[in-house]
Amino acid sequence: MNQTRTFLLIAWLAVAFLLFQQWQTPVPTPQAPTVNAPAPAAVGALPALPAGPAPVAGAPVLPVAVAASTAQTVEIVTDVFRLTVDLKGVSIVRAELLTYPKEKKPGSANVLLLDNGSTDFFIAESGWLTRSHTAEPNHNAQFSTADSQRRYELKPGQDSLSVPFVWTDASGISLTKTLVLQRGKFEIGLQQTLRNTGTAPWSGFAYEQLKRIPPPPPPKHAGFTNPESFSFIGSAWYGEPDKYEKISFADYYDNGVIQSPNKPITDGWFGMLQHHFVSVWLPAKGDTQTYSLASEGPLSQAYYLVRGISGETVLAPGASHSREDRLWVGPKAQKAMNAVHPTLDLSVDYGIFSFLAQPLFWLLSKLHDLLGNWGWAIIAIVIVLKALLFPLSAKQYQSMARMRAIQPRIEALKERYGDDRQKFAVAQMELYKKEKINPAAGCLPMLIPIPIFLALYWVLVESVELRQAPWIGWIQNLTDADPYFILPALNLIVMFLTQKLTPMPGMDPLQKKMMTFMPLIFGVMMAFFPSGLVLYWVTNGLLGLAQQWWMTKKYGTHGHHPAPAK
Repeated sequence: MNQTRTFLLIAWLAVAFLLFQQWQTPVPTPQAPTVNAPAPAAVGALPALPAGPAPVAGAPVLPVAVAASTAQTVEIVTDVFRLTVDLKGVSIVRAELLTYPKEKKPGSANVLLLDNGSTDFFIAESGWLTRSHTAEPNHNAQFSTADSQRRYELKPGQDSLSVPFVWTDASGISLTKTLVLQRGKFEIGLQQTLRNTGTAPWSGFAYEQLKRIPPPPPPKHAGFTNPESFSFIGSAWYGEPDKYEKISFADYYDNGVIQSPNKPITDGWFGMLQHHFVSVWLPAKGDTQTYSLASEGPLSQAYYLVRGISGETVLAPGASHSREDRLWVGPKAQKAMNAVHPTLDLSVDYGIFSFLAQPLFWLLSKLHDLLGNWGWAIIAIVIVLKALLFPLSAKQYQSMARMRAIQPRIEALKERYGDDRQKFAVAQMELYKKEKINPAAGCLPMLIPIPIFLALYWVLVESVELRQAPWIGWIQNLTDADPYFILPALNLIVMFLTQKLTPMPGMDPLQKKMMTFMPLIFGVMMAFFPSGLVLYWVTNGLLGLAQQWWMTKKYGTHGHHPAPAK
């Protein structure tokens, strides 16, 4: 494979793609959004959200959150979580992922996916609304624990942990919220039981929502070697009939109007996405909810929300009602997420290359299951892809080998015609025709690996399964750059040797000198790429170099004895 030409194409495509992304990124409109942005009337009995702070007649309005205090919180610890739960609404205001350190080094702090801190505010809330706003256990309602405990922990040998919280009202309405956590799982069950022991009917609307302050934008100099600079950050939802949809925080507003879906969805999910991690509400099975976007506060300090509100539930005196929602707070681990909902893996955002990235990740996962190491799986996937593409690449190398064999004759033609480029081009094409060489025969095989390379790039930087995964020796993090630049140096050598075997007939001497420096340029550039991607390219280059050498030896001189130019 012509490594240098392929890299030039990749660089051009990458720059063009990044420029397109930057051009598509809108600047937020400097206009203060209203609290609880408006929504059109929903289907069925669900009332519309109000158009402003004043409630619409007969319609419930979601309350503004009240900050939690330490005295009002409960800590829940499992083998994968350390959660902080606010007794106001049983909101999860802090979620520390105990098995995911921020950095792969001793003493590194763990990832905080939910956090009610002032700079990284991100919480999960739930509650019930009523039309009259009385006997309403919303996310500001005060709950209590059965035994006034402030800490619950999953004990060794215990597979699950249930923590109940109770709210009661003088009218006879009570709500029990029970958080259910299981060993090794990032899924949090929310079991709710409403009881009406009063004398009058009660009706309400269940809702869940996620609320956060958008993270600060990445540095302007951040490039495509830094995944944080282009990974999707925003809200997403799934359901019939429109399937998977997403909207970045930067796109929430268009000319001051919030771009809210406001659509009823059954058995769907909604959440907020970021690089490697996701928080998703999965409403009760069979429940139809209207999903919407909203914000609270002025634009410069706005909380951005995504929420779902269920249809009306009516409780007669003496009746009760139960429902079970689920909240995923954790990594974008595709196999584990699929066990929760078959479409939840769509939150792994591979962008426009998903159609290639998804099967590549599937194949890479199967190879990992077989070999037990992501580094060896990357090497194995190169071998598999090389085998599949062998018929095409063989034609490319065969064409290049024959062109290399006639290169002295082309140089002789160039000397004969000097600066007369038109006559030289005619003579060159006549020589190709005589020797039955198609100079374009190697173009298609050279283009095919480029989308595969870009798709695999997204797999390596977006798949949390590869996050901080080791290979061997000095490579202990395949999603980070090679700390000793060994793989980039090896890639530089492979590119240089490949270039020596690559014919450049008729090329200007100055261009040849520039091409000579290309391995060095791209070798330096590769020093900043994830080492897993460089490992892929080195393996691909080594196999290509071996194949090209063999093809050159087989086709380079056989039947093509140089003859003096006429």
